[in-house]
Amino acid sequence: MYDPPQDLTSSEQPTTEPPAATWPLPPVDAPRTPPAAEPRPASAYHPADDTRPLERADAVPATRPVAWAQLVMVAFVSAVFAGLISLALFLALDEDPAPPADAAPVVQPTVAQGDVDADPPADSGQDATLGESPTTGALPLAGTDVIEAVEVGNAVIPSVVTVQVGGDGGNGFFASGSGSGVVLDAEGYIITNHHVIDVADTFQVILSDKRVYPATLIGSDPLTDLAVLRIDAPDLEPIALGATNDLSVGDVAIAVGSPLGLEGGPSLTVGVVSAFGRQVQTGPQDILYGMLQTDAPITQGSSGGALVNADGELIDITTAVGVSSVGVEGIGFATPVELVERVTTELIATGSIDHAFLGITGFTEFADSGDGGSVPAGVSIQSVESGSAADTSGLEAGDLITSIDGEQVVTMDDLIVALRHRMAGSEVTLLIDRDGVRQSIALVLGSR
Repeated sequence: MYDPPQDLTSSEQPTTEPPAATWPLPPVDAPRTPPAAEPRPASAYHPADDTRPLERADAVPATRPVAWAQLVMVAFVSAVFAGLISLALFLALDEDPAPPADAAPVVQPTVAQGDVDADPPADSGQDATLGESPTTGALPLAGTDVIEAVEVGNAVIPSVVTVQVGGDGGNGFFASGSGSGVVLDAEGYIITNHHVIDVADTFQVILSDKRVYPATLIGSDPLTDLAVLRIDAPDLEPIALGATNDLSVGDVAIAVGSPLGLEGGPSLTVGVVSAFGRQVQTGPQDILYGMLQTDAPITQGSSGGALVNADGELIDITTAVGVSSVGVEGIGFATPVELVERVTTELIATGSIDHAFLGITGFTEFADSGDGGSVPAGVSIQSVESGSAADTSGLEAGDLITSIDGEQVVTMDDLIVALRHRMAGSEVTLLIDRDGVRQSIALVLGSR
């Protein structure tokens, strides 16, 4: 069994396409309206694609005159009935029957106001219990620690900005759309999404403390949907960088962004890490690989914002949300911080990206699992481009790639993600299987 062949010679995109997606960034003051008669397929899109109008907060329905005498009578009758019911309940519960001899004892929660009992008695037979604070929404962290969302917000919100795009309106900057961004360092570099800045050539950044600065585009990369802006501003608060390789499904994920371009600074939403390694199609020819999935609400205008862990460290850049024919599905996708670091480093250094190029077409090879099923076993090379890194290193059609620099490769997506995390000119070692014989192939990746 095998997947249809996929081509890494030009765009590293597979021929099998996941559901389509769009994310044109609409003007803030004139949202686009999609055709009403055409249902949207399951896809992933930029939150700014949501064009539903805001309802007026001051719209109040008309009311009818109040019959006061009738209201007084109804209230009196209701009070009488409520008193009778309360009396009956009191008489019924006045004497508690003794519990059966084998009934389990009633156990009060060991935790209150967001604390965790890290060390329950050894002979209690009870697990530590988490109590969620009604005012702060405390969330569990790995082990026995507790994280307060408010503490994460205090640490992260100063590092998240609003990115406005537009032009010169005659009386200064005129904003036609907005997204989010993250302060990378004290030098003024701001991370955002390529699709946020792709619709304009003039930008400004609004900090969480309401300071506004013009921004310069340093560089962007459509392939990974990342971009870097720069502002000249003092007293910036760079975000702390984390990692995704030590995360697990179910870990806390907190999204901080600038919803709807609203004034008042960034907002915070809380969820969990839902999945890893998602493939997300964002356009007819645009596919993002290795994306993290979360259920933390990612709102319109939050593209380019921060997804952080329970310690307030950046783990991803929020990028897209999932939709179907019935609307937004509560599924968000974010770009892992490891890829963000690799791309932004090169953008800051050179203003552009040279992506690593191997030069093969191939497909995911499946092997017999031994129990009647099959499992992905590596990338089978279908063809090798002449003069490419694959060609000069001696790779051949029929070779099965099973790892790169010791990282297991069992699918085509695994290989694409591994290549996107590496720079052109990097030396790598592939482990391949050729006619049942394993061997290592060292090569220097090309560029495209």
